[in-house]
Amino acid sequence: MIQAGDFSADFRPAPGLANAHLQTLLPRVLPRPAPDMTRETLELPDGDFVELAWCGRSATSERAPLLVMFHGLEGSVDSPYARHVMASAEQSGWRALLMHFRGCGQWPNRLPRAYHSGDTADARYLLETLRHRYPHATIAALGVSLGANMLLKLVAEEADDRLQLRGAMAVAPPVDLAACADTLEQGMARIYQRHLLDALKGKVAPRLADRELPLDLQPADLPHLATLRAYDDAVTAPLHGFTGAEDYYRRASSGPLLGRIELPTLILHAADDPFMPPGLYDRLSLGTGVRLERASHGGHVGYVEWRDGRLASWLARRVAQQLDHWATVMR
Repeated sequence: MIQAGDFSADFRPAPGLANAHLQTLLPRVLPRPAPDMTRETLELPDGDFVELAWCGRSATSERAPLLVMFHGLEGSVDSPYARHVMASAEQSGWRALLMHFRGCGQWPNRLPRAYHSGDTADARYLLETLRHRYPHATIAALGVSLGANMLLKLVAEEADDRLQLRGAMAVAPPVDLAACADTLEQGMARIYQRHLLDALKGKVAPRLADRELPLDLQPADLPHLATLRAYDDAVTAPLHGFTGAEDYYRRASSGPLLGRIELPTLILHAADDPFMPPGLYDRLSLGTGVRLERASHGGHVGYVEWRDGRLASWLARRVAQQLDHWATVMR
């Protein structure tokens, strides 16, 4: 079991590389594992689909434990953290797969909608499908950033653990979406905001031009959406049934739900995360299953340490450590 409570993470940044922005960017320069990937399309009940990426040869084993991963905003199986974590899980004897949120894989999704931070239905359907497909396998889940907030919300919603998960891990979850959106409008964080906005706008522009989306918006309007909050107000919220960005942030944030979580759940948070405001967890209640590990450094999903004479991912090592613990408990 994860020992619930609030703890200090044992992450120590590589010497001279403690800066939050360096930590955020360093995973992009680490050598990335390149395991073979097996692709699968999962048809959804509403007629849309999501794309799955299975790590290497492990997808053929039906009884090995299974780690299901959910990426961050505009992420994919090619995101640096995804490659490191999935390869580390496989080395620990776990099968690993990543679910791409709608439209984040190789193909645009079919329906006039996208995905958002509180959109738990597709993840729930995937986990139910896997439980039916592999009834004898242990299943755990891991989310990163947007995917971490989504996973925490899902785990809180499934208080009786109908998904039969062994445990969950949430890396850098923006548990207060409104506060995190405000943080991204300040200082150097605006660079990350601009990068994310460029990716989002580049994906939605052709769909607007083809009139695929039920929005009162033209491609020429996109340059005027200068913040994620503005984008969420004009695109994310109306596409997914919210009255605006504030309604979306309030209803999709996992923070107010953390007190419900009984499933063994590890949350990793860096105090210097440039996507998060200071004191993000100070006024939140943690459920009996939640272990919050806070690090002084780490940036946003960075966690690069010095190990065995080279730069390496502490995140992948911490995930493997948790999986090894769960595997030991299973025996």
